[in-house]
Amino acid sequence: MSDTAPTVDQPATKPPGIIRRTYNWTISWADRPGGAIALFLIAFAESSFFPIPPDVLLLALVFGARKKWAKYALICTAGSVIGGIAGWAIGWGLRDTVAIPLLNIFDHDGSTQTTIQTWYEAYGFLGILIAAITPIPYKVFTIASGMFNYSLPMLIVASIIGRGFRFYVVAGLARICGPTVRPFVEKNLEWCFLAFGILLVGGFVVIKFLH
Repeated sequence: MSDTAPTVDQPATKPPGIIRRTYNWTISWADRPGGAIALFLIAFAESSFFPIPPDVLLLALVFGARKKWAKYALICTAGSVIGGIAGWAIGWGLRDTVAIPLLNIFDHDGSTQTTIQTWYEAYGFLGILIAAITPIPYKVFTIASGMFNYSLPMLIVASIIGRGFRFYVVAGLARICGPTVRPFVEKNLEWCFLAFGILLVGGFVVIKFLH
């Protein structure tokens, strides 16, 4: 009779989904120069044409290297401000060929563009500042500001204040609450991404009806 204990089949481990794989890949960039470059590029693109906010990558990088939170917030702000200038240039110089087709992706009936024009006329600098801080899609404001030939210096100043405030708050909270928040986020990663997506979609809805 054999003394070897019978083996018990272990349940197969479910492979991680694309969201978790992407998050893990992002975290791995925290101590590499490429992480900061990726953050700058995504922040730049999000202010002019890219649909995904840079906050997700910013959080992941700060979770991975909490002492660099201010550096990452500055990089994210710089990329976003420069991207906002690019968005303004697209609206100003490429109205028919690029700007209008881009805006039509987010605004099929033109109501968003009407809202933006109303906000500019009513609130000016404050309207841009609100868009810079909130989940309202900032790229729509930057492109439309060029189309309507609004002040580029005003856009730059509002971007520095608004986007800087937003990204420093996000990075600061990740720095302070990282040990507490990170386990929750990583355990409920898919739900957190879903909530973030709902918030993003809500921004598009808000801008359509606030006029």
